[in-house]
Amino acid sequence: MMRRLQRGTRLVVASHNPGKVREIHDLVAPYGLSAVSAAELDLPEPEETGSTFEANAKLKALAAATRANLPALSDDSGLEVEVLDGAPGIYSARWAGPSKDFKLAMQWVADEVGERVGWVPPGPRANFTAVLCLAWPDGTSEAFEGKVYGHLVWPPRGTKGFGYDPMFVADGETFTFGEMEPAAKHAISHRARAFAKFVAACLDSARD
Repeated sequence: MMRRLQRGTRLVVASHNPGKVREIHDLVAPYGLSAVSAAELDLPEPEETGSTFEANAKLKALAAATRANLPALSDDSGLEVEVLDGAPGIYSARWAGPSKDFKLAMQWVADEVGERVGWVPPGPRANFTAVLCLAWPDGTSEAFEGKVYGHLVWPPRGTKGFGYDPMFVADGETFTFGEMEPAAKHAISHRARAFAKFVAACLDSARD
């Protein structure tokens, strides 16, 4: 059985992505955890050599936990487009290039979909996948997966969120993740669904 995080525990968010750090901080705050990012601790970013979201999440969490000597929570997530055979998938961040330019990444996705004649109303099917991994300094870890399904739109809409959010509309919604308020997105997102599993396994259920 996974060890549970007690209220007041200092938790490393094993990410250098400000958007992810902000989302995870917002998710853990009501449970009394004190979150600090890997960037704040000046931890290096490990090379993501895994072939799955889970493998990459695990290596990031373990790297942060062992270096900081604190429990660490990592996220590996990405956009999977059906007509692109699941791409960009685990390479979602790499499609944004060294400068993390997601306008460029979204354009690349749009162009690739166009090459496959995938822009058929209401839009190509896609999903976001997120895997959260909690790791401890002794090398133990546990992963939790969440998915949200929907379709893509072009051109992108909205300036909220981050990454590919402005081109993704979840099933049953009319706004893109880039147009939704954070609380509305948190209620249905892939990361929130993975987080719910993490809460059940690792946190005291009482919120502030």
